[in-house]
Amino acid sequence: MSGKTKTPLRRFLRGESALQNWVRDGMEAVKNGDREYFDQAVREDFEDSLDLDSALQAGHERENRWDYLLGHAPSKEVVAVELHSAKQNEISTVIKKRRGALEQLKVHLREGARISKWLWVAAGRVHFADTEKARRRLDQNGIEFIGKKVMARHMPAGKDGKGKAVRTAVRGIRRRRTRRGKSDNDCARKAFRQRGDERPIRR
Repeated sequence: MSGKTKTPLRRFLRGESALQNWVRDGMEAVKNGDREYFDQAVREDFEDSLDLDSALQAGHERENRWDYLLGHAPSKEVVAVELHSAKQNEISTVIKKRRGALEQLKVHLREGARISKWLWVAAGRVHFADTEKARRRLDQNGIEFIGKKVMARHMPAGKDGKGKAVRTAVRGIRRRRTRRGKSDNDCARKAFRQRGDERPIRR
């Protein structure tokens, strides 16, 4: 880490914000029982974290509060993660949580600061009557339902435009192309043999 003042969340918040004292390195602010909702491969990408629900409890006891903010090191962006029951009648609640968080954070954010992604993770089984319809409604309200676990593909792209998930996908495409290339050569070699032509095929 290059220094506490350089981490995404600490840079995201105003210097005088009381939330600065709640920011923790890595995923330390995420409760132990909640870390299972984050894929092991993506955990190391979080440079800092904030338990927003706990930090904003005082003074907002009766209001809807979002769970976590996390600073994503590769992209230098901040993502918001909500662990919540994935039921049809909870969609409105999660939408209210985001709206509430945006209002509550106004006095804490630096000018121009924005949360890159709002992710809803299913805490338990998914019980949507129509999952696609639910996703569309959430999309309209700036929320992405991602299922049961936060994965690298859900993160913002890195500053070079290539996050880990993108690089992995590119490697997969290259491997498939390589396999197809070998298969094409094998077919061509077989065709030559059938004609009695044993010339080697260049790779």
